[in-house]
Amino acid sequence: MAIKLKNEEFDAIIKRLRGDSLFYAPVKLSGKGRFSDTDLVKYREITSIGEIVFDKKSFLSLKEIILPATQKLFEISEGKLKDLSKTDSKRIIIFARSCDIHAVHRLDEIFLKNGNTIDPYYQAIRNRIKFIFLECPTQFESCFCVSMGTNKPVGYAAALRVEKDHITLDFVDESFKTELGITDNCAGFAPIYPVSDINPVSPPLNSKMPETMFSHQLFDAYDTRCIACGRCNTSCPTCSCFSTMDVTEPDKKDSGERRRIWDGCHLDGFTEMAGGHSFRKKHGSRMRFKTFHKIYDFRMRFGKDMCVGCGRCDDVCPELISFADCINSVTKALEKEERI
Repeated sequence: MAIKLKNEEFDAIIKRLRGDSLFYAPVKLSGKGRFSDTDLVKYREITSIGEIVFDKKSFLSLKEIILPATQKLFEISEGKLKDLSKTDSKRIIIFARSCDIHAVHRLDEIFLKNGNTIDPYYQAIRNRIKFIFLECPTQFESCFCVSMGTNKPVGYAAALRVEKDHITLDFVDESFKTELGITDNCAGFAPIYPVSDINPVSPPLNSKMPETMFSHQLFDAYDTRCIACGRCNTSCPTCSCFSTMDVTEPDKKDSGERRRIWDGCHLDGFTEMAGGHSFRKKHGSRMRFKTFHKIYDFRMRFGKDMCVGCGRCDDVCPELISFADCINSVTKALEKEERI
């Protein structure tokens, strides 16, 4: 069921619930873009519906809420360990597009269902999250969510439609409606989502990748094109790799903390091992590793591609490398291999 609310009425709900709830959405950070006179759109806490940016894609996904770029895992003070996996109990309500909601479900597979151990730090945040789906009447230029099957949202509590001075909320989760303190009803609406991509992508759907594809020459071009800056990793909503760091202070005995920090397969040092051995030194090899992880390895394990087609990696690459084009190149090369 759905309900119409004036903007100020929904703002009143946010204000009333802020004591035990955090509201996040894409917002504009004026002058915070890559140049001094440009703006930046990122997920941040909001206090009003008017702060939400509906017509631009966020630079980073909502991943930085659920999996912070730097996260303190535990701290030791005078020899006593303090676990920080459960430091907050506030509910987290996130206004998000379909691709970003799908991306969180991909992260769920990695941190909650990948083997027999659940990541307690991820789980503690994830259990507090509910999504409000932001419609995408039209795609952004670099998106290809339809090709990746992520254009239709799943696992959200309500959908939001903005119309002049009011909003309409269509509730999928009736308990969430109760949590917001809403009792009125009106006719529901069918959420709008893209039905075709501006630039279609054809991911390979074969059940087994030929060995020859893992050393295919198509990746050699990235040895010189890619500069291993890692911006594709940090902007990607499904990249889940991290490194850990222990921080100590010389003048405080038996005290310190452990942090996990975003890392990525394109970055120098990511594959370094004790003794100085390192894998995938060539940038093309790193591109190959990422590509097959996004469109093959993950699907073999979890039944769906890891890439959600948000196009952020294409948006931020300083060398104008298109991951969408890379996926299509793999599919074309694979078709050629199978004809031989």
